[in-house]
Amino acid sequence: MRIGILGTGGLAEGLGRGWVQAGHELVIGGRSRAKADALAERLGGPTRAGTPREAAAGRDAVLLAVLWEGVEDILRSAGAADGQLAGTPLIDPTNAVEHGVGVLLPEHPGGAAGQIAAAAPGAHVVKAFHLFPADQWTRAPGNGDNSGGAPGPTVAICGDDETALRITSDLVRDVGGVPAVLGPLSRARQLEEVAGFVIGLAFAGVDPASAIPHVPSGAVAA
Repeated sequence: MRIGILGTGGLAEGLGRGWVQAGHELVIGGRSRAKADALAERLGGPTRAGTPREAAAGRDAVLLAVLWEGVEDILRSAGAADGQLAGTPLIDPTNAVEHGVGVLLPEHPGGAAGQIAAAAPGAHVVKAFHLFPADQWTRAPGNGDNSGGAPGPTVAICGDDETALRITSDLVRDVGGVPAVLGPLSRARQLEEVAGFVIGLAFAGVDPASAIPHVPSGAVAA
């Protein structure tokens, strides 16, 4: 696939490395062209740097890999308001939460994903990859090669477009994850609240996994 990545940080590099290994073609577009050039060189393979607009144009999927504070700026640079991302799966891994507390910041009723969808008319927004740190994707079992080893982490995703969900699911598998479709994009805020819960506990010194009961697949907790 032809994938655009908006951003040059750890998540862009972690997922980008797995996708290059899986044979995808990447265009990196960041607010800093120098950082985009450097990341493209590190990833190698069929990867090149470009402007944010070039990274968004004609792609099979686009990853929005910037901090929440930079979302509005990078989408503007990519031409999102002009419909540049219309019809494109736009993968949203952002965590719009108060640092160290986990309280959600956006007032939009649809949360961060809903606000992104409003800023990118016509884009098929899919919430995904927001619950794990960037280095998860450089050490996940089967990163770039799902031919063996233990199953990777479950990546909960949600969105309204079936094709976008399928493409995102394939990209999750390409980095060693197991996709799990939670439902439509209206459930993205629920996923974002989970991230806030996890972040809040982690900063409080508590292992978030210890606060979640293990429910076997197919069973429902009483």
